[in-house]
Amino acid sequence: MFHVKPRDTRTRRLHLFDLDGTLIRGSAAAVEISRQLGLMEEITALEVGFLRGMTPDEFAVQARELWSALTPEQVAAAFEDAPWLAGIREVWADIRARGERCAVISLSPDFFVERLLDWGVDTTHGSLWPAVPFTEPVHRPGILDAHAKVRIARELCAGYGLGLDDCVAYGDSMSDAELFVIVPETVAVNADHHLAGLSRHSYCGGDLREAYGLVRNSAA
Repeated sequence: MFHVKPRDTRTRRLHLFDLDGTLIRGSAAAVEISRQLGLMEEITALEVGFLRGMTPDEFAVQARELWSALTPEQVAAAFEDAPWLAGIREVWADIRARGERCAVISLSPDFFVERLLDWGVDTTHGSLWPAVPFTEPVHRPGILDAHAKVRIARELCAGYGLGLDDCVAYGDSMSDAELFVIVPETVAVNADHHLAGLSRHSYCGGDLREAYGLVRNSAA
């Protein structure tokens, strides 16, 4: 249990969370969706292509074809069955009780990411995909990349009257590196080598409360 301070009406800090590999440990939205469809071999090949330089928009176009039969029920099952870190709701409740804000910025489809709004995050930002079941193609300009994460972080800061120095970024991989360079307070969560030397704090484990605990009182 966190012992929260009385709520401050002024937004004091903004917490920026990645999704894949960060809130979902050892997996990603695309993997969990593909698991529901029995397409693990196919999505693994796409993931390898992404790591070798495939652009996020090309990944999305190919995943859209792979998921042509996807249903809303399968999306819901993928979300529920994903290996989420423990304590996500508790962390976001504590952040908001302290007069701070939290956001998820992810390259994953918005129809998956936005489900986290029910868990208490203030705002979510995912790649813009067509509605499920698909009747339209992926619109490439709506697919986010690492640069977009920085742009959205700046826009959120402007909206809350904050600067990047007032942010905490949580991430795990190369899509978070650009953000980690410009945000001074960072937590690498079960991270790979792309964040080596970029993060102020590092956490390996299965409970977001522990990762959040590394920075909870740093701006007090």
